[in-house]
Amino acid sequence: MKTFFAMKLQLLFVIAFTAVFARTAHADVIMDWNAKGDAIAAEKQVVPAQQSRAMSMLHVAMFEAVNAIERRYAPYKLTLAADRSTSKEAAAATAAHDVLLTIYPDQKAMLDAALSASLSGIPESDGKAKGIALGKEAADGVIAFRASDGAAAQEIYRPYTKAGVYVPTIIPLASTTGASTPWVMSSGSQFRPGPPPALDSETWTRDVNEIREIGSRTSTVRTAEQTTIGRFWFLVGPRTYNPIVRQAAMAKNMDVVDCARLFALTSIAGNDALVAVFDAKYQYNFWRPITAIRNADITQNAATPREESWLPLGDTPMHPEYPCAHCITSAAISTVLRNIVGDEFGEFSLTSPTAPGVVRKWTRLQDYSDEVANARIYAGFHYRFSTEVGKDMGRKIGELTVASQLHGLEALADPKR
Repeated sequence: MKTFFAMKLQLLFVIAFTAVFARTAHADVIMDWNAKGDAIAAEKQVVPAQQSRAMSMLHVAMFEAVNAIERRYAPYKLTLAADRSTSKEAAAATAAHDVLLTIYPDQKAMLDAALSASLSGIPESDGKAKGIALGKEAADGVIAFRASDGAAAQEIYRPYTKAGVYVPTIIPLASTTGASTPWVMSSGSQFRPGPPPALDSETWTRDVNEIREIGSRTSTVRTAEQTTIGRFWFLVGPRTYNPIVRQAAMAKNMDVVDCARLFALTSIAGNDALVAVFDAKYQYNFWRPITAIRNADITQNAATPREESWLPLGDTPMHPEYPCAHCITSAAISTVLRNIVGDEFGEFSLTSPTAPGVVRKWTRLQDYSDEVANARIYAGFHYRFSTEVGKDMGRKIGELTVASQLHGLEALADPKR
């Protein structure tokens, strides 16, 4: 008998397939498997760093497979050979299936069914067989070169205490992520920012007092809309931006190769953003507002009053504060999208399970990125200086990704590149 979890996941897959086959664009296979990766992560409650790794592997494998057929862009790393008769749809679906199966082996039955459904719409031919073989080769290649990327390292965070003194016993998340292998950066520390402001500085005084007022669970200055925005962005990880990337691809009516490239670029930028931010977070180990405000008396800063029972709007994420992770990922994704499809590609929107019934809409990527940053202040999670630093890091990672990866082949001959 199927478990409730399996039945729910199967329903999500059915919904995804229904949405896909209602459209006719060839790029649907890329977006469909992107949605499947999100659905599995949602059901399994996969943490952002792990899902970002999974989605970047998924999309690089699909890109390498379909790009090998047309050779439109420089590959990321693999040297694959395929003729033009090879089915791009079969290659992409097989590559996606094999990557996800390696990461989520407990989902084999669901993934096998999803692959069968993807392949069922492709006529039996030599091209289909070649596509399946090519997809397997692409997946195997990506799995192999990410096998030793450090993602499996055990958490080694050491709680700070004195012998015999109790401290909270929940171990923070992602303490090893900053040391994992990035896709684009030379290392997790490439864009490491300078330290947070001193606790007697004007910036610290201004920003901790701002969040003490507007980020409090009982705030009287935060508006109803700001509260909604704060709750909306309790959602984290790739599910906060993958739907936007899908909307951008559809707005530009991308074919399968261009769509695969767009998702590969955004997913590796999103992954590297988390590597960079967790490198910085654990380098500085800076305190969250709930800690700082309840201990404000020990800073010797008379302009930052202590509130002994202060609580943020939501439950504070379990890792150090500086810089803002949500801010770096939204800025990295926005930067890639802005370079590939432009800042304005029509209205785009997002829903969130943490704010049922709410639909947030934008017409500019900058507005989306700015809302994410403000939401973390409204939620009581991040100081304004941390959001600004995070956005700056994200822009740099997005720019590096577009400047260095998956160029059109004609660009490789341009000495100015």
